[in-house]
Amino acid sequence: MENYLENTKVFKALGDPKRAMIVDMLSCGELCACMILEKFEMSQSTLSHHMKLLCECGLVKGRNEGKWTYYSLDEETISKTKQFFCSITSDKENCICKEDTGCCKGCDDNE
Repeated sequence: MENYLENTKVFKALGDPKRAMIVDMLSCGELCACMILEKFEMSQSTLSHHMKLLCECGLVKGRNEGKWTYYSLDEETISKTKQFFCSITSDKENCICKEDTGCCKGCDDNE
């Protein structure tokens, strides 16, 4: 369950189109907050809120230089998220659906 909770934070953060667009922008490399802000009609505080959520889920990391913050993607989180998405969308031996829950045991006996 913890694995699901950790990874779904990323998808929740990407649930906002502007945050998804910011991640797309960062896929080309590190950007200053001012460069991100130029692409959107939003206030500095709104951008800060979006960046806070992206940083909290681990997708983005920020570094301060002078009065500006520079943002980039966290490649480790990106890799883990890709693996998680592949895992939950692929058939596998240890799939949650293959756990013995007993919900349908005996169904064939009643026919």
